[in-house]
Amino acid sequence: MAETKDHPFIAYLETLASEQNRGKLAALRRGLGQPPGTVADMYPYVVPWLPEKVSRQEEAAYYLIASLFAFHPESIPEGNLGSHLARTIADEQGRQAVERRFMVLLNAHQDDLGVALRQVISFLRSKNQPINWRQLLRDICNWNHPERFVQKNWANSFWSRRTAEEPATQAST
Repeated sequence: MAETKDHPFIAYLETLASEQNRGKLAALRRGLGQPPGTVADMYPYVVPWLPEKVSRQEEAAYYLIASLFAFHPESIPEGNLGSHLARTIADEQGRQAVERRFMVLLNAHQDDLGVALRQVISFLRSKNQPINWRQLLRDICNWNHPERFVQKNWANSFWSRRTAEEPATQAST
């Protein structure tokens, strides 16, 4: 897979958003909640960007990202879903709710990943938290890696940020 910094598919999606191409974004949103690759309206906007030798998992990731991006087209060039979720925590009650949501995502099986991601992206959208779509595409393509490095990276980003902030918070009380 291409480097995440200059991923042409994500650059294309960002162009659709910056040009406010409502028709194409609406076609991509039709894929929300549907099995990846089953919504014909998405084909003209996803198929040209698929790698030549694409696995089923990678193809599904492109369709999933396209629909999620069209739903929440706010981009940020750094971070992963762990760090994005950590940024939404305002207090202890909020931390617990976000943590529960995050644990469901970390434990999601590949077949259930679309549902879990849709819920998390909806939550991030409600908090106006942009997403590093390049990293998310790469992460979804590697979700089933036997070492679970994606889940570990997200967990490190989520909990290390909170741990780093806790001493400062405790010192100020």
